This record gives sequence, structure tokens and C-alpha cells, in this order.
Amino acid sequence: MTWSLMMPNDDVAELVRSLGVRVSREALLALIAHATTARLSPVQTFEELAAIAHRERAERNLAARAKAATIGTFKPLERFDWNHPRTIQRELVEELMTLDFVAKGHNVLLRGPSGVGKTMLAQNLGMLALQRGHTVRFTTLSAALADLLKQESLPALERRLRKYTAPSLLILDEIGCAPRVDAQAG
Repeated sequence: MTWSLMMPNDDVAELVRSLGVRVSREALLALIAHATTARLSPVQTFEELAAIAHRERAERNLAARAKAATIGTFKPLERFDWNHPRTIQRELVEELMTLDFVAKGHNVLLRGPSGVGKTMLAQNLGMLALQRGHTVRFTTLSAALADLLKQESLPALERRLRKYTAPSLLILDEIGCAPRVDAQAG
């Protein structure tokens, strides 16, 4: 690549990315345009580049942690209809959103009829915990039990159990939907 004092913005963006700076092409082009019109100094430009790189890295990290936590896609709490389930205690949900129960190691049970938003509230709690640096695992009770029952040895079961006990927040969804297993006398 030849160097010149006036490279096109696309080329500058690609050159910066080729150096290993993990910033989206769009963000780099926006930064170049902003730095040019605002006449930012080189130091100011590098400060903004570092801030963008840091923000995008945090976003990628959160997305990867959310994927590993298996939270899935969900409606954000801002779109929750607080008037739909008339019996929901908004103050209690807002208290849960402080995540004090995680720090204290307390359990929380969201219970109520089907369709009132328990899963969505739990997913929001999980994402908030991830955003605050906690480790999270989200699964249904039946999926967790099936996963544990598949293990063929006690050491394998113990290793797999750590998948559920290691996170600082374990969310077991659909507890009331677990199939009932009756022991049969034999």
C-alpha cells in the first residue's frame, strides 16, 4: 500500500482496521468525518478512536456472554405492559432490578399464571446481571434436567452440574411446566 497525505476515507478506515484496531468500518468513517469537520487534534482523534474501540469491545463481549448464557431474544423491560397482569408488584420488580439478591445469594421465584411476563422479566434480570459483570445461565428446568440426566458417569454429571452452579445467577424457567415423573413400584 502506498502512503500519501490525502488517502480517501475508506482507505484510511481499512488501514486502521488492518492494524488490528477492532472498530467497525462505519464507526471509523464517522470518526474521520467528525474529526475533519470539528478539526480535532491528533490526540483528540485518538482519544475518540480508543473510546469507540472500547465501547464496541464491551458490546461484543456482552453479546458473547448473553449468547453463552442462553438468554435468547426478549422484549426489553421498557416495553413491558405493567397494566396487563393486574397483580404484578412493580416496586418489587424494580427492587429485583437492583440485583441485591444476587450479591446476597438469595433465591427469587417469579410465579403466576401463564402469559403474564415471568420469562421476559427473568430474561431482563439476566441481561442486567450480565451488563453489571455477573455470570448468568438461563435455561428451562426440563432442559437442565434432561442435560444432567444424559451424563453417563458421576464425574461427568459433576462436571456438567458446574455449568449450572458456577454462574452467579442461574435462571430456571418454566418450573411449573416440568413433566411430572412418578416412581413406579417394581
